[in-house]
Amino acid sequence: MTLSALCASVLNKYINVKQHLMQEQTLYTVTVFSENMVGILSQITSVFTRRRLNIETLSVSPSAIEGIHKFTITMFSDFETMKKVVLQIDRRVDVLKAYFNVDEELIFQEIALYKLATPLFLKMDSAEPLIRKYNARILEINENCVVLEKTGHYQETQNLFKELSESIGVLQFTRSGRIAITRSKVERLSDMLKAIEEIAEQKNGKNRNI
Repeated sequence: MTLSALCASVLNKYINVKQHLMQEQTLYTVTVFSENMVGILSQITSVFTRRRLNIETLSVSPSAIEGIHKFTITMFSDFETMKKVVLQIDRRVDVLKAYFNVDEELIFQEIALYKLATPLFLKMDSAEPLIRKYNARILEINENCVVLEKTGHYQETQNLFKELSESIGVLQFTRSGRIAITRSKVERLSDMLKAIEEIAEQKNGKNRNI
């Protein structure tokens, strides 16, 4: 057995054990809105650490609102625990708002990169059908290596990794954290900020009438 095949076997066993342990829990996506400030990430992750929750994926990006960043975090837990965790995050001074959702309430994706040996890839009869099957694409190809990109859900990227590992081996593999948007029309934070502005305008109007 090659080293890459051995690594793939160990990884698959780890995933199977983890899936067994998580079968009674739900994968939740926590979305946190905040200004991009130094130390905000440690404030957020400390809440999960205290409750002994393991973060599965984490990604940070600008939101639809200028100056506001969006933290997207996934983890396995139960509904009651998630309510308490999000409430604790909400209480942080530097956090504008935090929410949590299940998969059905979101549109989400992950991106994965696979580095393969070029000679083995070119000898692979099923290379083109495999790329079409998983809707992957070739990012880079040279005499030493081929880099494939696959965008999709976790299980889709994992299935491609498994097939490549079992056939020609994978030299390097990396997967991004989840990126997600809600199925609502606008960013949920927009509604909250609009409501705050309306309340402020109402108060200012009453003060002018006094």
